[in-house]
Amino acid sequence: MSWRLPACGRLVPSICMPLESFMAEELALATAAAFTGAAIYVNVAEQPARLGLDNKALRAQWQPSYTRGFAMQASLALASALFGLLAFWLTRDWRWLAGAALVFANWPYSLLVVLPVNKRIAATPPDAADARTRGLIETWGRLHAGRSALGVAATLVYLWASA
Repeated sequence: MSWRLPACGRLVPSICMPLESFMAEELALATAAAFTGAAIYVNVAEQPARLGLDNKALRAQWQPSYTRGFAMQASLALASALFGLLAFWLTRDWRWLAGAALVFANWPYSLLVVLPVNKRIAATPPDAADARTRGLIETWGRLHAGRSALGVAATLVYLWASA
């Protein structure tokens, strides 16, 4: 009697399909949760702290923070959506597709709703920041809460699917 697992592949029945779907599901959930945690951190810690600065320092701090945060959050949202799509493909459970759509919705939301505000903030040189710049960054923070909400919704749907 052999304890070796059968070869993984579509033609040979094995434990690989359940393992593949389990990994896709767990990675979809983990990356959505990481995205959500980062987005909520921005709303509850970073943005309030940033708003305690004077207008020029506020604008100067926003740019590198936004640039780094965008790269991380965009990657996490895309990875979670791809893992969610893979989990859907492997399980045919529509909840994985719904979670993937919710977390991916951060991309069009960011491009269509948040990006115009980002461009207006970025167009203001840090040494020229004034009350209007502060107002734009406050608006940006409220819009960023939409990203947090999409992340929470996606994470909850993924949790539901994995239950």
